[in-house]
Amino acid sequence: MRILQALRLSVAAATAFGLSACADKWQRPDLKIAKPAGWIDQRTDCPLWPAANWWSSFGSRELSTLVVEAERANQDIGAAKGRIEQADAQVRINGASLIPVITGDGDTSIQRSAGGQRVAGFQTTLNASYELDFWGRNRATLRSAQASAVSSRFAEEVVALGVVSDVANVYFALLAAQERLAIARDNVKSSQTVLDAIQGRLDVGTANGLDVAQQKTIVDQQRATIPPIEQEIRTNQTALALLLGRPPVALQVKGGRLAQLKTPRVQPGLPSDLLARRPDVRQAEADLAATDANVTAARAAFLPSINLTGQGGFESTGLRTLFSSQTALYSLTAGLTQPILDATLPGNLDLAKGQYRENLYAYRKAAIQSFVDTENAIITVRKSAEQERLQQAATDSARRAYDIARGQLREGAIDIVTMLAVQQTLFSAQDALVSTRLARYQAYVSMFEALGGGWSASGQPAGGAPLPEAAIK
Repeated sequence: MRILQALRLSVAAATAFGLSACADKWQRPDLKIAKPAGWIDQRTDCPLWPAANWWSSFGSRELSTLVVEAERANQDIGAAKGRIEQADAQVRINGASLIPVITGDGDTSIQRSAGGQRVAGFQTTLNASYELDFWGRNRATLRSAQASAVSSRFAEEVVALGVVSDVANVYFALLAAQERLAIARDNVKSSQTVLDAIQGRLDVGTANGLDVAQQKTIVDQQRATIPPIEQEIRTNQTALALLLGRPPVALQVKGGRLAQLKTPRVQPGLPSDLLARRPDVRQAEADLAATDANVTAARAAFLPSINLTGQGGFESTGLRTLFSSQTALYSLTAGLTQPILDATLPGNLDLAKGQYRENLYAYRKAAIQSFVDTENAIITVRKSAEQERLQQAATDSARRAYDIARGQLREGAIDIVTMLAVQQTLFSAQDALVSTRLARYQAYVSMFEALGGGWSASGQPAGGAPLPEAAIK
């Protein structure tokens, strides 16, 4: 049929014209910030970027299991995936303007004339309409939606990285609290042993009631440290359950000691490489691309729009003759609409420009923040390791002093005041050692987070939703 052939040709031509502009690419703007050539306290010649499963470098199977479950069941990650689905749907919605809208109609009617004669009528039509995207407004709105879809994927990666980091930090805090609880209970036993020794000296007249009361105070003080530590353990367990999307009662954590963990090997490379690894920087870049496309669309809205419509079908008084060539009908129309007075257009353009400017500064800040986070993580890892080494030496010395003092106490060769001071020094040193060790492992978590977590060889985020092909290129 001629009308159907003409309609198909017009649809194909319009579609080809609309989709031919999809190759438009956004040019990344100059950040206009000084990118450091290296790090203040770190060499960059032998970089060791984080692996995709960077948490496994701590050598804890339980931690790896918890992370895998958090990636699967965490509510914030699930919500971020929902936002990806919304963004993808918006891409399809915006892209629909680049292809024709086709509808079909079918009508039947029966009329009775004044003479009593009944006349039946049958009609079927195929309708097509298309806006010729001559100025690129529809293509720009599609590019904006595509950039927002990319942004949603990086946003999901930001959320996932934060969740995994929180799981590691809370798990390490739980290990530290369990270790501190074991130390506190040992300290109660040790201080009780000293109390028994002083009580024995009181019985033979080499000590007095004040000595016993002072040591009893230390025993009670050590016992008083246990409830808040137990509370801390429970709080960490409930926090971990929340991250895993579980009710607290359903979580069982074996735990262990911080000293059993491995020290990760990680070393950042060039600062310029960092920008491509940080999902928050990539998200800010995608947001900027989206608003750039919005500016293009807002400018194009000032220009005339061209609409093509076509209709073809058949109309007959009988079903048998409905689809014959004599009953065919068609129409082709073209219309042009030029905005003359629309006060919203300048406002929309200014709004789009303001959003672009806002996202440009957010992009720059994200880049600078990535450098700051990495510098802070480097020095924190280094100094926390140094502090742990010094605190370990102090704890070892306090332990030796305590062993010597306890032996002298049994022999009656030391005064009670010295023994009390030695005990307090050891107990404080042990607790401080656990805290400094916790700080070191959490510093490594901050390092991994500052470096953007893991990044696969394909350029895809580790564990996040896959990026559209256009986003990778």
